[in-house]
Amino acid sequence: MTKLQDLYEVGGQSPWLDNLRRDWIQDGQLADWVARGVRGVTSNPSIFQKAMTGQAVYDPQFRELLARHRAVEDIYWDMVVTDISSALDILRPVFEASEGLDGFVSVEVAPSLARDTAGTLEAARGLHQRIDAPNLYVKIPGTAEGVPAIRQVIADGKSVNVTLLFSVSRYAEVIEAYLSGLEAHDGPLAPVSSVASFFVSRVDSEVDKRLDAIGTPEALALKGKAAVANAQLAYELFLEKFSGPRWEALAARGARVQRPLWASTSTKDPSYPKTLYVDTLIAPDTVNTMPEATLDAFEDTGTIARTAAADLDGARRVLADLAALGIDLDDVTAQLEDEGVASFQKAFDELIASLAEKATSLGGEA
Repeated sequence: MTKLQDLYEVGGQSPWLDNLRRDWIQDGQLADWVARGVRGVTSNPSIFQKAMTGQAVYDPQFRELLARHRAVEDIYWDMVVTDISSALDILRPVFEASEGLDGFVSVEVAPSLARDTAGTLEAARGLHQRIDAPNLYVKIPGTAEGVPAIRQVIADGKSVNVTLLFSVSRYAEVIEAYLSGLEAHDGPLAPVSSVASFFVSRVDSEVDKRLDAIGTPEALALKGKAAVANAQLAYELFLEKFSGPRWEALAARGARVQRPLWASTSTKDPSYPKTLYVDTLIAPDTVNTMPEATLDAFEDTGTIARTAAADLDGARRVLADLAALGIDLDDVTAQLEDEGVASFQKAFDELIASLAEKATSLGGEA
Protein backbone atom coordinates (compact mmCIF):
# COMPACT_ATOMS: atom_id res chain seq x y z
CA MET A 1 0.00 0.00 0.00
CA THR A 2 1.33 3.46 -0.90
CA LYS A 3 1.45 6.39 1.50
CA LEU A 4 -1.19 8.16 -0.61
CA GLN A 5 -3.47 5.19 -0.07
CA ASP A 6 -2.66 5.32 3.66
CA LEU A 7 -3.57 9.01 3.69
CA TYR A 8 -7.08 8.02 2.70
CA GLU A 9 -7.39 4.81 4.71
CA VAL A 10 -5.81 6.10 7.94
CA GLY A 11 -6.12 9.87 7.73
CA GLY A 12 -9.55 9.98 6.10
CA GLN A 13 -8.27 12.45 3.50
CA SER A 14 -8.52 12.01 -0.26
CA PRO A 15 -5.36 12.94 -2.22
CA TRP A 16 -6.13 14.49 -5.59
CA LEU A 17 -3.83 15.55 -8.43
CA ASP A 18 -3.75 19.28 -9.18
CA ASN A 19 -2.74 18.95 -12.82
CA LEU A 20 -4.05 17.62 -16.10
CA ARG A 21 -2.09 17.05 -19.32
CA ARG A 22 -3.08 15.27 -22.48
CA ASP A 23 0.19 13.36 -22.73
CA TRP A 24 -0.47 11.89 -19.26
CA ILE A 25 -3.89 10.77 -20.45
CA GLN A 26 -2.46 9.16 -23.57
CA ASP A 27 0.68 7.54 -22.16
CA GLY A 28 -0.88 6.10 -19.00
CA GLN A 29 0.69 8.42 -16.43
CA LEU A 30 -2.68 9.62 -15.17
CA ALA A 31 -3.79 6.00 -14.73
CA ASP A 32 -0.52 5.35 -12.87
CA TRP A 33 -1.27 8.21 -10.47
CA VAL A 34 -4.68 6.68 -9.80
CA ALA A 35 -3.05 3.31 -9.13
CA ARG A 36 -0.73 5.01 -6.62
CA GLY A 37 -3.69 6.41 -4.69
CA VAL A 38 -4.80 9.62 -6.41
CA ARG A 39 -8.59 9.83 -6.07
CA GLY A 40 -9.47 12.91 -8.15
CA VAL A 41 -8.13 15.54 -10.54
CA THR A 42 -8.40 19.33 -10.55
CA SER A 43 -7.69 21.74 -13.40
CA ASN A 44 -7.77 25.50 -13.86
CA PRO A 45 -6.91 28.05 -16.58
CA SER A 46 -3.25 28.19 -15.51
CA ILE A 47 -2.93 24.40 -15.78
CA PHE A 48 -4.41 24.39 -19.28
CA GLN A 49 -2.19 27.31 -20.30
CA LYS A 50 0.92 25.30 -19.42
CA ALA A 51 -0.39 22.12 -21.02
CA MET A 52 -1.62 23.57 -24.31
CA THR A 53 1.26 25.95 -24.97
CA GLY A 54 3.95 23.46 -24.02
CA GLN A 55 2.88 20.30 -25.82
CA ALA A 56 2.62 19.36 -29.49
CA VAL A 57 0.16 16.62 -28.49
CA TYR A 58 -2.69 19.14 -28.89
CA ASP A 59 -1.68 20.12 -32.44
CA PRO A 60 -3.61 17.45 -34.41
CA GLN A 61 -6.93 18.38 -32.79
CA PHE A 62 -6.10 22.08 -33.06
CA ARG A 63 -5.42 21.78 -36.81
CA GLU A 64 -8.55 19.72 -37.39
CA LEU A 65 -10.76 22.24 -35.56
CA LEU A 66 -9.07 25.14 -37.30
CA ALA A 67 -9.78 23.54 -40.66
CA ARG A 68 -13.45 23.50 -39.68
CA HIS A 69 -13.23 27.28 -39.14
CA ARG A 70 -13.82 27.09 -35.43
CA ALA A 71 -13.04 30.30 -33.51
CA VAL A 72 -9.92 30.12 -31.34
CA GLU A 73 -11.79 30.37 -28.04
CA ASP A 74 -14.20 27.66 -29.18
CA ILE A 75 -11.18 25.51 -30.09
CA TYR A 76 -9.84 26.01 -26.56
CA TRP A 77 -13.07 24.77 -25.02
CA ASP A 78 -13.25 21.82 -27.43
CA MET A 79 -9.75 20.75 -26.38
CA VAL A 80 -10.60 21.24 -22.68
CA VAL A 81 -13.74 19.12 -23.05
CA THR A 82 -11.72 16.38 -24.75
CA ASP A 83 -9.19 16.27 -21.89
CA ILE A 84 -11.80 16.44 -19.14
CA SER A 85 -13.93 13.72 -20.76
CA SER A 86 -10.92 11.41 -21.10
CA ALA A 87 -9.89 12.02 -17.48
CA LEU A 88 -13.45 11.37 -16.32
CA ASP A 89 -13.32 7.94 -17.96
CA ILE A 90 -10.03 7.13 -16.20
CA LEU A 91 -11.40 8.22 -12.81
CA ARG A 92 -14.82 6.63 -13.23
CA PRO A 93 -13.82 3.34 -11.51
CA VAL A 94 -12.74 5.35 -8.43
CA PHE A 95 -16.10 7.14 -8.48
CA GLU A 96 -18.00 3.87 -8.65
CA ALA A 97 -15.88 2.04 -6.06
CA SER A 98 -16.24 4.94 -3.60
CA GLU A 99 -20.00 5.18 -4.27
CA GLY A 100 -19.67 8.75 -5.51
CA LEU A 101 -17.30 10.09 -2.87
CA ASP A 102 -14.22 10.49 -5.09
CA GLY A 103 -13.26 10.00 -8.72
CA PHE A 104 -14.14 13.57 -9.70
CA VAL A 105 -12.50 15.73 -12.35
CA SER A 106 -12.94 19.50 -12.13
CA VAL A 107 -13.27 22.03 -14.95
CA GLU A 108 -13.55 25.76 -14.32
CA VAL A 109 -15.91 28.29 -15.89
CA ALA A 110 -14.19 31.08 -17.83
CA PRO A 111 -12.29 33.34 -15.39
CA SER A 112 -13.88 36.46 -16.92
CA LEU A 113 -17.13 35.41 -15.19
CA ALA A 114 -15.78 35.61 -11.63
CA ARG A 115 -17.78 38.80 -10.94
CA ASP A 116 -20.80 37.85 -13.07
CA THR A 117 -23.49 35.80 -11.31
CA ALA A 118 -25.78 35.27 -14.30
CA GLY A 119 -22.90 34.50 -16.65
CA THR A 120 -21.40 32.02 -14.19
CA LEU A 121 -24.72 30.22 -13.78
CA GLU A 122 -25.21 29.95 -17.53
CA ALA A 123 -21.65 28.70 -18.07
CA ALA A 124 -21.85 26.13 -15.25
CA ARG A 125 -25.13 24.76 -16.56
CA GLY A 126 -23.66 24.65 -20.05
CA LEU A 127 -20.60 22.67 -18.95
CA HIS A 128 -22.72 20.17 -17.03
CA GLN A 129 -24.91 19.73 -20.12
CA ARG A 130 -21.95 19.42 -22.49
CA ILE A 131 -19.97 17.00 -20.29
CA ASP A 132 -22.77 14.85 -18.93
CA ALA A 133 -20.91 12.70 -16.39
CA PRO A 134 -21.79 12.00 -12.75
CA ASN A 135 -18.16 12.52 -11.65
CA LEU A 136 -17.81 16.02 -13.13
CA TYR A 137 -17.25 19.01 -10.89
CA VAL A 138 -17.75 22.43 -12.42
CA LYS A 139 -15.54 24.94 -10.62
CA ILE A 140 -17.18 28.22 -9.62
CA PRO A 141 -15.12 30.92 -7.88
CA GLY A 142 -16.21 31.61 -4.30
CA THR A 143 -16.51 35.34 -4.94
CA ALA A 144 -19.46 37.34 -3.63
CA GLU A 145 -20.94 37.13 -7.13
CA GLY A 146 -20.22 33.41 -7.40
CA VAL A 147 -22.08 32.43 -4.22
CA PRO A 148 -25.64 32.82 -5.62
CA ALA A 149 -24.65 30.83 -8.71
CA ILE A 150 -23.27 28.06 -6.48
CA ARG A 151 -26.57 27.87 -4.64
CA GLN A 152 -28.58 27.63 -7.84
CA VAL A 153 -26.37 24.98 -9.47
CA ILE A 154 -26.70 22.86 -6.31
CA ALA A 155 -30.47 23.47 -6.34
CA ASP A 156 -30.41 22.20 -9.95
CA GLY A 157 -28.98 18.95 -8.59
CA LYS A 158 -25.52 19.39 -10.16
CA SER A 159 -22.11 19.10 -8.49
CA VAL A 160 -19.79 22.03 -7.79
CA ASN A 161 -16.18 22.59 -6.81
CA VAL A 162 -16.12 26.02 -5.16
CA THR A 163 -12.71 27.51 -5.88
CA LEU A 164 -10.61 30.52 -4.82
CA LEU A 165 -11.63 30.53 -1.17
CA PHE A 166 -9.33 32.35 1.24
CA SER A 167 -11.38 33.64 4.17
CA VAL A 168 -13.36 31.73 6.78
CA SER A 169 -16.16 34.31 6.53
CA ARG A 170 -16.61 33.73 2.78
CA TYR A 171 -16.40 29.99 3.42
CA ALA A 172 -19.39 30.38 5.78
CA GLU A 173 -21.35 31.97 2.91
CA VAL A 174 -20.40 29.08 0.63
CA ILE A 175 -21.55 26.48 3.17
CA GLU A 176 -24.85 28.33 3.48
CA ALA A 177 -25.20 28.35 -0.33
CA TYR A 178 -24.63 24.59 -0.39
CA LEU A 179 -27.08 23.83 2.42
CA SER A 180 -29.82 26.10 1.08
CA GLY A 181 -29.24 24.77 -2.44
CA LEU A 182 -29.74 21.22 -1.18
CA GLU A 183 -32.89 22.29 0.64
CA ALA A 184 -34.24 23.81 -2.58
CA HIS A 185 -33.57 20.70 -4.68
CA ASP A 186 -36.66 18.54 -4.98
CA GLY A 187 -34.91 15.42 -6.27
CA PRO A 188 -32.56 12.83 -4.72
CA LEU A 189 -29.65 14.42 -2.85
CA ALA A 190 -27.16 11.55 -2.96
CA PRO A 191 -25.99 12.35 -6.55
CA VAL A 192 -25.28 15.99 -5.59
CA SER A 193 -21.71 16.57 -4.46
CA SER A 194 -19.49 19.53 -3.64
CA VAL A 195 -16.07 20.47 -2.33
CA ALA A 196 -15.00 23.89 -1.07
CA SER A 197 -11.46 24.66 -2.23
CA PHE A 198 -9.60 26.65 0.42
CA PHE A 199 -6.35 28.09 -0.96
CA VAL A 200 -3.58 27.69 1.59
CA SER A 201 0.00 28.62 0.68
CA ARG A 202 -0.87 31.99 -0.82
CA VAL A 203 -2.02 33.17 2.63
CA ASP A 204 1.48 32.62 4.00
CA SER A 205 3.06 34.25 0.96
CA GLU A 206 1.22 37.52 1.63
CA VAL A 207 1.26 37.43 5.42
CA ASP A 208 4.98 36.60 5.48
CA LYS A 209 5.68 39.68 3.34
CA ARG A 210 3.84 41.83 5.86
CA LEU A 211 5.65 40.18 8.77
CA ASP A 212 9.00 40.80 7.08
CA ALA A 213 8.06 44.46 6.72
CA ILE A 214 7.41 44.65 10.48
CA GLY A 215 10.68 42.85 11.09
CA THR A 216 10.51 42.38 14.88
CA PRO A 217 11.40 39.03 16.45
CA GLU A 218 7.75 38.57 17.42
CA ALA A 219 6.69 39.14 13.81
CA LEU A 220 9.31 36.89 12.26
CA ALA A 221 8.39 34.08 14.69
CA LEU A 222 4.93 33.97 13.11
CA LYS A 223 6.12 33.39 9.55
CA GLY A 224 4.73 30.25 7.97
CA LYS A 225 1.92 29.89 10.51
CA ALA A 226 -0.98 31.99 9.22
CA ALA A 227 -2.08 29.74 6.35
CA VAL A 228 -2.35 26.56 8.41
CA ALA A 229 -4.12 28.32 11.27
CA ASN A 230 -6.61 29.90 8.86
CA ALA A 231 -7.34 26.54 7.21
CA GLN A 232 -7.64 24.74 10.54
CA LEU A 233 -10.30 27.21 11.66
CA ALA A 234 -12.08 26.65 8.35
CA TYR A 235 -12.17 22.95 9.22
CA GLU A 236 -13.60 23.81 12.63
CA LEU A 237 -16.41 25.70 10.85
CA PHE A 238 -17.01 22.66 8.65
CA LEU A 239 -17.43 20.44 11.71
CA GLU A 240 -19.86 22.93 13.23
CA LYS A 241 -22.04 23.46 10.15
CA PHE A 242 -22.28 19.82 9.11
CA SER A 243 -23.85 18.71 12.37
CA GLY A 244 -27.07 19.44 14.24
CA PRO A 245 -30.75 19.28 13.24
CA ARG A 246 -30.53 21.20 9.95
CA TRP A 247 -27.79 18.99 8.58
CA GLU A 248 -29.34 15.81 9.98
CA ALA A 249 -32.54 16.54 8.07
CA LEU A 250 -30.58 16.83 4.83
CA ALA A 251 -28.46 13.77 5.60
CA ALA A 252 -31.67 11.79 6.10
CA ARG A 253 -32.51 12.67 2.48
CA GLY A 254 -29.14 11.28 1.36
CA ALA A 255 -27.12 14.52 1.30
CA ARG A 256 -23.32 14.43 1.38
CA VAL A 257 -21.16 16.85 3.33
CA GLN A 258 -19.41 19.53 1.29
CA ARG A 259 -15.83 18.49 1.95
CA PRO A 260 -13.14 21.10 2.53
CA LEU A 261 -10.49 20.81 -0.18
CA TRP A 262 -7.03 22.19 0.55
CA ALA A 263 -5.67 23.77 -2.63
CA SER A 264 -2.46 25.65 -3.38
CA THR A 265 -0.64 23.25 -1.08
CA SER A 266 2.83 23.34 -2.64
CA THR A 267 5.16 25.45 -0.52
CA LYS A 268 6.24 28.74 -2.10
CA ASP A 269 9.03 29.43 0.43
CA PRO A 270 11.87 26.95 -0.17
CA SER A 271 12.82 27.09 3.52
CA TYR A 272 9.51 25.44 4.49
CA PRO A 273 9.08 21.65 4.42
CA LYS A 274 7.67 20.51 1.07
CA THR A 275 4.77 18.78 2.84
CA LEU A 276 3.96 21.61 5.30
CA TYR A 277 0.46 22.12 3.90
CA VAL A 278 -0.29 18.41 3.81
CA ASP A 279 1.04 17.12 7.15
CA THR A 280 -0.74 19.86 9.13
CA LEU A 281 -4.16 19.61 7.47
CA ILE A 282 -5.08 15.92 7.57
CA ALA A 283 -8.60 15.13 8.75
CA PRO A 284 -11.58 12.95 7.84
CA ASP A 285 -13.93 14.27 5.15
CA THR A 286 -11.26 16.44 3.53
CA VAL A 287 -9.40 16.52 0.22
CA ASN A 288 -5.89 17.76 -0.53
CA THR A 289 -5.21 18.49 -4.19
CA MET A 290 -1.47 18.55 -4.88
CA PRO A 291 0.78 19.04 -7.88
CA GLU A 292 2.86 16.00 -8.74
CA ALA A 293 5.99 17.30 -6.94
CA THR A 294 4.05 17.60 -3.66
CA LEU A 295 2.49 14.16 -4.11
CA ASP A 296 5.98 12.72 -4.60
CA ALA A 297 7.32 14.63 -1.58
CA PHE A 298 4.48 13.32 0.59
CA GLU A 299 5.23 9.77 -0.51
CA ASP A 300 8.87 10.34 0.51
CA THR A 301 8.63 12.32 3.75
CA GLY A 302 4.98 12.94 4.64
CA THR A 303 3.56 12.10 8.04
CA ILE A 304 0.07 10.67 8.44
CA ALA A 305 -1.75 11.89 11.53
CA ARG A 306 -5.11 13.61 11.96
CA THR A 307 -3.75 17.10 12.51
CA ALA A 308 -6.32 19.58 11.17
CA ALA A 309 -8.33 19.74 14.39
CA ALA A 310 -5.57 18.75 16.83
CA ASP A 311 -4.84 22.26 18.18
CA LEU A 312 -7.62 24.69 17.28
CA ASP A 313 -6.82 26.87 20.30
CA GLY A 314 -3.28 27.18 18.96
CA ALA A 315 -4.67 28.24 15.57
CA ARG A 316 -6.77 30.92 17.24
CA ARG A 317 -3.70 32.19 19.12
CA VAL A 318 -1.74 32.53 15.88
CA LEU A 319 -4.45 34.68 14.32
CA ALA A 320 -4.80 36.74 17.50
CA ASP A 321 -1.04 37.34 17.56
CA LEU A 322 -1.14 38.44 13.92
CA ALA A 323 -3.98 40.84 14.65
CA ALA A 324 -2.03 42.26 17.61
CA LEU A 325 0.78 43.09 15.18
CA GLY A 326 -1.62 44.89 12.86
CA ILE A 327 -1.96 42.10 10.28
CA ASP A 328 -5.55 42.39 9.02
CA LEU A 329 -6.42 38.91 7.74
CA ASP A 330 -9.62 40.16 6.11
CA ASP A 331 -7.53 42.59 4.08
CA VAL A 332 -5.08 39.82 3.20
CA THR A 333 -7.77 37.42 1.99
CA ALA A 334 -9.63 40.12 0.01
CA GLN A 335 -6.37 41.00 -1.75
CA LEU A 336 -5.65 37.33 -2.47
CA GLU A 337 -9.10 36.80 -3.97
CA ASP A 338 -8.59 39.75 -6.33
CA GLU A 339 -5.11 38.51 -7.25
CA GLY A 340 -6.39 34.96 -7.81
CA VAL A 341 -9.13 36.12 -10.17
CA ALA A 342 -6.64 38.32 -12.05
CA SER A 343 -4.07 35.51 -12.26
CA PHE A 344 -6.52 33.04 -13.82
CA GLN A 345 -7.76 35.72 -16.23
CA LYS A 346 -4.18 36.53 -17.26
CA ALA A 347 -3.40 32.85 -17.87
CA PHE A 348 -6.58 32.47 -19.93
CA ASP A 349 -5.90 35.61 -22.00
CA GLU A 350 -2.29 34.57 -22.66
CA LEU A 351 -3.39 31.11 -23.74
CA ILE A 352 -6.03 32.44 -26.15
CA ALA A 353 -3.45 34.87 -27.58
CA SER A 354 -0.98 32.02 -28.02
CA LEU A 355 -3.57 29.86 -29.77
CA ALA A 356 -4.53 32.79 -32.01
CA GLU A 357 -0.86 33.20 -32.95
CA LYS A 358 -0.63 29.52 -33.76
CA ALA A 359 -3.79 29.73 -35.85
CA THR A 360 -2.33 32.60 -37.86
CA SER A 361 0.95 30.76 -38.39
CA LEU A 362 -0.98 27.76 -39.72
CA GLY A 363 -2.87 29.95 -42.15
CA GLY A 364 -6.13 30.03 -40.25
CA GLU A 365 -8.10 32.97 -38.87
CA ALA A 366 -7.69 33.94 -35.20
